[in-house]
Amino acid sequence: MATPTFRRIDLTLLTLSLLAVAVNAHNITAILEGFPDYSVYNDFLTKTKLADEINTRQTITCLVLNNGAMSALTAKHPLSVVKSILSLHVLLDYYDPQKLHKISDGTTLTTTLYQTTGNAPGNLGFVNITDLQGGKVGFGSAVPGSKLDSSYTKSVKQVPYNISILEISAPIIAPGVLSAPAPSASGVNITGLLEKAGCKTFANLLTSSGVLKTYEAALDKGLTIFAPSDEAFKADGVPDLSKLTNADQVSLLEYHASPDYKPKGTLKTTKDPITTLATRGAGKFDLTVTAAGDSVTLHTGISPSRVAEAVFDSPPVVIFTVDNVLLPSELFGKSPSPAPAPEPVSSPSPTPSPSSEAPSPLAASPPAPPTDTPAGSPADSPAGSSENSTSDNAAGHVSPTVIFTVLAIVGYSLC
Repeated sequence: MATPTFRRIDLTLLTLSLLAVAVNAHNITAILEGFPDYSVYNDFLTKTKLADEINTRQTITCLVLNNGAMSALTAKHPLSVVKSILSLHVLLDYYDPQKLHKISDGTTLTTTLYQTTGNAPGNLGFVNITDLQGGKVGFGSAVPGSKLDSSYTKSVKQVPYNISILEISAPIIAPGVLSAPAPSASGVNITGLLEKAGCKTFANLLTSSGVLKTYEAALDKGLTIFAPSDEAFKADGVPDLSKLTNADQVSLLEYHASPDYKPKGTLKTTKDPITTLATRGAGKFDLTVTAAGDSVTLHTGISPSRVAEAVFDSPPVVIFTVDNVLLPSELFGKSPSPAPAPEPVSSPSPTPSPSSEAPSPLAASPPAPPTDTPAGSPADSPAGSSENSTSDNAAGHVSPTVIFTVLAIVGYSLC
């Protein structure tokens, strides 16, 4: 039997582990609320939904612009272009002032959030960080021939090895980003984008049913479309849609869109059910969302469907492909319970029903950005030396359940 001393040690270690697991999140907009000089930057993180994506990342650096620089930027460009530019200012690695001045060979290329969008060929989604003479640090696009048009100004806030916020002097502009086409929401060609993405069956159904007009009417206020691929309509278990009434077919197609702009980062942070264009009352024709890492799955109550990367993302419209037709339980009933296994017990178990809800196989995804421990990690860099380091509630959250559990463990260990 373990002695009281060893028991206290074990329980103390468990307590510390629980706290370490609990304090693992940050809220970029909550942090920046304490810095009015970046209120415009903070506002556009919310408008573009980049804040949601930032908050799902465990190790990240935000290069912020003051209100003057942001106002000059946003006055000249539409929201979709502003989102692309700000994505270049989110580094998928941790850089504090100490690390900026300890870059190997004086220069490095680092991955940004823009690289994960699929719209950044070559080095377009990388940023060049160079330690210049005289203690200055320059920033610029990693595209060959690009200038270091921006420089490090000051440290704003750090939560060591979790999130770092640094001010830079000017926007980092990658070649071609400012000139990228930015169609107005009302000018989005929904069926053309769907056909190009391999969703021709879905596009034809939208047109023949008249639901396309409902989609188009929602574009300006915000729309997220979940488009099943052509293969999804051929899968086993998909009902014969021609046997649906016109009203039910309309409801089914409206169920594949949400009246709001929800890029993937927003879906990953969604906890409550999301409404669809088919929603007519509380809890009717809703979708629930689960996320594991970068994988997002929609649940209808009948079967799950994995969300692929966006085929179009220009605020306030985003179009995803999904690997299954979304079948609402309001039209197709709840998933049936599997039949009991026949006797004798040793006989083979029945094959699960195709309609039962189970995780869908993960399709091949693009390579994820490097996740190696950043240079200057706790093993070889000063821990929390920045005067702006913090561990307040904007940077980490401890749930009441965890607190109660920890207190209970500590009390027990003292018995």
